[in-house]
Amino acid sequence: MTGTRIFGTDGVRGKAGEGWLSAACVSALGRHAGAVLGGTKARKTALVGHDGRRSGPELEAALARGLAEAGYAVTSAGLISTPGLALLTRLREFDLGGMISASHNPAEDNGVKLFGPNGRKLSDEEELAIEARLHADARASTDGAPPLLDPQIEQSYLTYLVDKAGAGLSLAGLSVVVDCSHGGSSRVAPRVFGRLGARTIALHAEPDGENINQGCGSTHPEALQAEVRRLGANVGIALDGDGDRCLLVDERGALVDGDAILTICGRHDGPRWKDKRVVATVMSNKGLQRALRDVGVSVLTVGVGDRHVVEALERESLPLGGEQSGHIVFGRDNYMIGDGIYTALRVLRAMVESGRPLSELAGAYRAFPQVLVNVRVARKPSLSGIPAIVAAVSSIERELGDDGRVLLRYSGTEPLARVMVEGPEHATIQSHAQGLAKLLATELGA
Repeated sequence: MTGTRIFGTDGVRGKAGEGWLSAACVSALGRHAGAVLGGTKARKTALVGHDGRRSGPELEAALARGLAEAGYAVTSAGLISTPGLALLTRLREFDLGGMISASHNPAEDNGVKLFGPNGRKLSDEEELAIEARLHADARASTDGAPPLLDPQIEQSYLTYLVDKAGAGLSLAGLSVVVDCSHGGSSRVAPRVFGRLGARTIALHAEPDGENINQGCGSTHPEALQAEVRRLGANVGIALDGDGDRCLLVDERGALVDGDAILTICGRHDGPRWKDKRVVATVMSNKGLQRALRDVGVSVLTVGVGDRHVVEALERESLPLGGEQSGHIVFGRDNYMIGDGIYTALRVLRAMVESGRPLSELAGAYRAFPQVLVNVRVARKPSLSGIPAIVAAVSSIERELGDDGRVLLRYSGTEPLARVMVEGPEHATIQSHAQGLAKLLATELGA
């Protein structure tokens, strides 16, 4: 493990119990994170929590031991969403937040996400400083005190969502099905919508340690779509394992993705903004730009990842941004923290205030066909340095012209290259995507 990068695009992630995700290494991570982030305060506090994985409590306890050895008084939120923990780190004035989660990954994976006192992810400089200390000293922390579970933490998060995102919002008369992915939002999400008056049906809200993200949630919304149709519900809400992503299902059972959510919120709120721009990543469909242009809102495009979205929102002082995957960030309205429940509440507000069903609001967005193919790779060299790949992409882009595009990138957490081709004709882009996938497999030794 010596010399390798420990932090990825979203914290430390891997197989639970192995490598840097062993309990011993997570305790060392806590100790060094505490030292790097602790500053000069005499009494330092940290908040920790976990999602619905079986390995969560053990790794949470390990992280707490390390933080305690670094001089922190550690409080546990227990089962909670990642945005809930980040938000409460800020609102309850903890010096550090530590979330044990691998987001939408399967149950055997886990990860550690760290937050500063503002509820934001760490800077590259802070991560590198922690890594340097870990490479020099990976011994386990064994003497630190266990975290103290605070049962009021969860209630604080629920109250915030109801009183802020739900302020003045009545969902009376609406039927809502919420798929919690057996994850960190399982206890809070159904109660939030119920508290605001909706008839709420909770789906996949019973984590048993092994069922997180298993055939459910934002990565597998089919069961939610079927349930919305069966019940004749007004809306379905699909969260992921750690609760930062949100996809929706309209009253007809059709999926509403992140681009459509940006369309709904941008069209509903955008005309009132001083700066009428939305932040989206290069993965967003060109249909988003077309749908927002109708109300005078334009799109600022950034690289893939919520960190790039947040950086642009903060730098440009913009109110809304997000990813096609359903990770939506409402700027300073929600402290730059992407929260699936908060996102759903903002869309529900647009529905109530406009008096229009979700299908009608989402209908303003018409996506160009887009084909995504994952290619397993043995290595990750710069794609721009492989002549055969560069030539193939250039040829496809010339053929598609202004009505299409090609995007190639590596996964930040898995040995995968991702091929995306977009254009007006599905059969054409499907053929191009498959051709590129075969070429990448050949060139990169899958």
